[in-house]
Amino acid sequence: MPPLFLPSSSSSSSSALFLLLLLLLTLQTLTSISLSQPDTLRSPEKCGNFSVSFPFYLLSSSSSVAFRLSCTNSSTLYLHINHQSYQIIEFFTDGLLVDFPLSPSCHQFNDLRSFPFSASQFFSISLENVIGLYDCEDSSLCKAGCETNDLFGCDGREEDETSGGDIGCCYPLSDHSAWRAGDDLSVFSKYGCRGFSSWVVPRGTNRGIRGVKLEWGIPRNSSEAVCDREARTVNATAIEGSVRCVCRDGFVGDGFVHGTGCLKSCYKDGKELYGDKCEIKKHKGKKLTVLAGVLAPLFILGSLLALFCLLKRPVITHTDQQFDISTATTTTSVSFRKGYNKTRLFTYRELEEATKGFQDSQKLTQGKTGTIYSGNLTNGTRVIVHKVLCENQIEFMEISSQIDHLSAVLHRNLARIIGFCMDIGYNPLVVYEYPVNGLLGDRLHLGLDWCKRVNIVAEVAGLLALLQYENYPPILHNNIASGYIFLDEDFQAKVTGFGLQRKQRIDTSMYDFAVLLLEIVTGLKQREETVTQALQRIRNGKLEEIVDPSMYVHEQPVAFREQIGLVADIATRCVLFGGDGKFGMVDAARELLQIAGNSGWDKKEDGIEETFSNSSLLQMISMSPDSIYLPKT
Repeated sequence: MPPLFLPSSSSSSSSALFLLLLLLLTLQTLTSISLSQPDTLRSPEKCGNFSVSFPFYLLSSSSSVAFRLSCTNSSTLYLHINHQSYQIIEFFTDGLLVDFPLSPSCHQFNDLRSFPFSASQFFSISLENVIGLYDCEDSSLCKAGCETNDLFGCDGREEDETSGGDIGCCYPLSDHSAWRAGDDLSVFSKYGCRGFSSWVVPRGTNRGIRGVKLEWGIPRNSSEAVCDREARTVNATAIEGSVRCVCRDGFVGDGFVHGTGCLKSCYKDGKELYGDKCEIKKHKGKKLTVLAGVLAPLFILGSLLALFCLLKRPVITHTDQQFDISTATTTTSVSFRKGYNKTRLFTYRELEEATKGFQDSQKLTQGKTGTIYSGNLTNGTRVIVHKVLCENQIEFMEISSQIDHLSAVLHRNLARIIGFCMDIGYNPLVVYEYPVNGLLGDRLHLGLDWCKRVNIVAEVAGLLALLQYENYPPILHNNIASGYIFLDEDFQAKVTGFGLQRKQRIDTSMYDFAVLLLEIVTGLKQREETVTQALQRIRNGKLEEIVDPSMYVHEQPVAFREQIGLVADIATRCVLFGGDGKFGMVDAARELLQIAGNSGWDKKEDGIEETFSNSSLLQMISMSPDSIYLPKT
């Protein structure tokens, strides 16, 4: 066998040096590249009170002719389509409301030819319009359901018989029986109708706004890259083959490659921030990039030298080594219940300073368990401070015991307790870490997709079930709401604000949880009267009327729409059967975990084990769908 080729010493040294220099240059080039984003959104063009955002533009700009607008007298905005001008009344995320172009003054109804609009690959009449038809020969057009909407005339009065404004016949374009996407309004003339009015009724409301809503979209094949890489593509409802771009959760902007794109978004100190301002705590911005560019090459060089020295050392066999395995075991073991020993005892004055004297400007949430404040410690750490309600000395001692109990619980969906304050003469204070994505309620206002919403409530239900059934004495929240739920960088739920008074052990958790589920579905804060209205619409089969419009429920997959219905059904059963024990938090957690698993959430088994370490409770949560008890309604 011929000997293996071994390079000479000089050849080997030269090759190693060349390789090392090449590696250093390459690494330094890569680490010098900054992935930073702008920290502000591009300012839109203005016309009076209107903000004009991509893809729309004013005539002074240069872009596609299809979306050009003109600003008259610095206040009135017009859209131009096929040599026809339409005055814009209002912008929506998926369209715009325009007035009747051939009606210079307000009329109770308009001629069917007064809206000479033809659909194109960019615009179509929206399905959200409700049409009032007059003097129709065919009464089959009239739909009783849409007459429940509040429709107002151009004089601001509601259209009804008492006001002299009877709309005659009400027809929602979403019905599809007489009008189909792409048609114009003259189609109603074949039913013998002689006039019409139009209102848009935004999803989730029953109040009409006078005018005609036009949906817009960009042809899917008009460009290889229409949407930003951080945006998802949404199909237009009434324009075949056209799309819009919507930034995914955690990002804001118009979503288009040629617009503002999508900037990372976060919510801090009650303000929405963008781009690099969201990365300061985690990545230290550009300073970390520069530091990495300097230290990384030195680290590589040191590693290579260490490797060289290691290879030159004589080989040591296992018989030459002495290793104390008991020492290794002792130093690497971690106790699950030792986390609370790291909590800090604050003085009242420290936390008073951190919250600026508990000013209202620092207040995040106020409820039955106390008030939640945002604060900053002297070292710059952002914290949550819960001022717990306390009325007497007995309660004070009970709360002290409960704080110690809660601090001993380590769970991924329980906000980490940093410390507490039990100074005599003041309300007890519990200090939590402040998750980067802020309050759930604020994030719902900014927009969250369905997968994240159902994941969050599944996590919250799992935590509440654990604390209620697997701890003694049980820990009840007593006021669960979006104002007590924070979100970390991965949008995992972090629950705060537990009621720590024993006298509040009357279990209202199921009703409170039902209100939370309704807020997840509707995107709106729920009051007692709105809860009643929402439940009534759910029972009447009108769920889509209350679903958060930002989720575009009509554009969601069928499976997601079914899941929204299931969550709404859980909310209903929490109210109807939660009080008498027929439907509890374990039941809600079991069903929500199954829904979350089917929504695309990566439900890891170790996460379930962490939430439910008791085997019997885990079996209850993991029941098959066939064994779930559903009360008869």
